[in-house]
Amino acid sequence: MNAAVFSASALSLPISFSKTRSSYLSRKKGVKGEFRVFAVFGDESGLVEKKSQWRPLFDVEDPRSKAPPYKGKFLDVNQAIEVARFDIQYLDWRARQDLLTIMILHDKVVDVLNPLAREYKSIGTVKKELAGLQEELSKAHQQVHISEARVSTALDKLAHMEELVNDRLLPGRVVTELDKPSSSSTASAVELDREKTNTGAKSLNVSGPVPPYSPHLKNFWYPVAFTADLKHDTMVPIECFEQPWVIFRGEDGKPGCVRNTCAHRACPLDLGTVNEGRIQCPYHGWEYSTDGECKKMPSTKLLKVKIKSLPCLEQEGMIWIWPGDEPPAPTLPCLQPPSGFLIHAELVMDLPVEHGLLLDNLLDLAHAPFTHTSTFAKGWSVPSLVKFLTPSSGLQGYWDPYPIDMEFKPPCIVLSTIGISKPGKLEGKSTKQCATHLHQLHVCLPSSKNKTRLLYRMSLDFAPILKNLPFMEHLWRHFAEQVLNEDLRLVLGQQERMLNGANIWNLPVAYDKLGVRYRLWRNAVDRGDDKLPFSG
Repeated sequence: MNAAVFSASALSLPISFSKTRSSYLSRKKGVKGEFRVFAVFGDESGLVEKKSQWRPLFDVEDPRSKAPPYKGKFLDVNQAIEVARFDIQYLDWRARQDLLTIMILHDKVVDVLNPLAREYKSIGTVKKELAGLQEELSKAHQQVHISEARVSTALDKLAHMEELVNDRLLPGRVVTELDKPSSSSTASAVELDREKTNTGAKSLNVSGPVPPYSPHLKNFWYPVAFTADLKHDTMVPIECFEQPWVIFRGEDGKPGCVRNTCAHRACPLDLGTVNEGRIQCPYHGWEYSTDGECKKMPSTKLLKVKIKSLPCLEQEGMIWIWPGDEPPAPTLPCLQPPSGFLIHAELVMDLPVEHGLLLDNLLDLAHAPFTHTSTFAKGWSVPSLVKFLTPSSGLQGYWDPYPIDMEFKPPCIVLSTIGISKPGKLEGKSTKQCATHLHQLHVCLPSSKNKTRLLYRMSLDFAPILKNLPFMEHLWRHFAEQVLNEDLRLVLGQQERMLNGANIWNLPVAYDKLGVRYRLWRNAVDRGDDKLPFSG
C-alpha cells in the first residue's frame, strides 16, 4: 500500500512515501529540512468478550490508550517512526484478539456438540448453531490473515523508514554514512559539520571543473581489456588517469602494460608492431619487453633504458592493471557471471564523459521509464514509488518494484542481474521469481577528466543458440549503442552544466541511494580515509 498517512483506523497505519488518493506526504509551508507526516487516528469496534480458558495468554493491554498524541498534526521523522512503531504494537494486539476470537468460537463449537447440550436442543437447532459458528470462524480466520499481512507490511515499511533515516537520505538529515570521520582528515570533519549544521542544504556537492585525480583512487586493480581482444601479435592502447599505456603479450604469453611512449623520441609505441613478445617502436625500431626494458636499439649501441610499466594480470577473461604507487592487492575481484550464464557479447567503447558521471547514471534505474522509451524500457509504466533496498552497510541490493539486482564493486564496476520473460520485457517482482535472466557487467575506466573507457559484458541464462549465430555481436553492439545514446545526451548535458558550476547531486531522494553511496565512498577514497564506508 503506497500511503504516507499514519492512520490507526481500519486496523492499521499504512506507511510509505508516495502520494495516493487516501493519503499524502506533506511538508509544512515555511519549515525547511524536516520530513512531515499527517497523523490520523480512528476508533475501533468492540472486541469479543473474553470468557475463555485461554484468556491469560491473550490478556494484553489495549495499546490505543497510549497512542502518540499526534492526531491532526504534522510529524517530523522521529515522530513518524514513533507512530509507525505504535502501529506495529497495535496490530500485534489486534492479531491476538483475532486469534482469541477463533479460540472462543472453538469453545462454542465444542459446547454445541456436547452430548449433554444436545439433549435440550433439536437437531435443526444444533445444525443452525453450527452453521452460524462456521460462518463466524471463517470470518475470524480471514481477519487473522488480514492482520498478519498488515503486521508484515507495517514491519517492512518501518524498516524502510528507519533505513532511510540511517542512510541520511531524508531532507533535514545528515547525508553521510561515515560513522566517524578520519582523525587525520580535516576535510572529512568539515564536510560532516557542514551537513549536520546546514539543515536542508545540498546533500552532496559535485560541481565545477573535474579536480585532479587523487593518488588514492589509483591504488586499485582496474580491468582494462577483455582477454579475447589481446592476441599474441596485437596490442591494446589505453588511457588511464590521463596517462597513455599500451598492453601486449610477452614471449611467455602473459600480458604486460608499459607507457605508450618511446624513451627515444616520444613516439607512440602502439603505432608499431609486436615481435617475439616485444613491442617495437615504428620510428627507429627500439624494442621493449613487458617490464619496460629496452631489449633492442638497431643501428646503435644498446643502452640501459627502461620505460615505466605497471603490474598487469589476466584473470577470468579480463586484463587488469594496477596504476597506483602502493603495492598491488594480492587478489582480484571476481567478475564472472553467475553459474548457469553464458557470455554472449563483450564490447568496448570510448565515451566523452567523466567516469563518475557515467557511474552515477548506471547506478540509477529510476530514470529508465523516462529516458529509455525507445529501447529496453519501452512501454514501462511509471511506478508510484521506486526504492533501492540494500543492507545498512553495503554497495549492493535490489530495485523495488523492478526485478533487478545491482552491485557497485570498487573502484569502477557495476554488476546487474535482470529478470526477464523475453528481451525488453520485465517479469515478476524479484529476480528469483523470474525464469530467465540477463547479467550485465559495466566497467567505467577513468581515461581522462572527460573520457571513459567502457567495458561491457552481457550474459544470458537462456537461448544458448544465440551465441553461435553469425553477426549477433554486431546486433548486441547496435542495441547497446542505442541505449547508451539515450543516456549520453542527458549525461553530456549534465557534464556541461557541472563544468559551469551546477551541482549534479543537488537533492538526493530515496531511489538515489546507491549513487549517493558511491559518491560518499569516492569522497572517502579521495581524502585518503583509513577506513572506507560500506566496506562491511
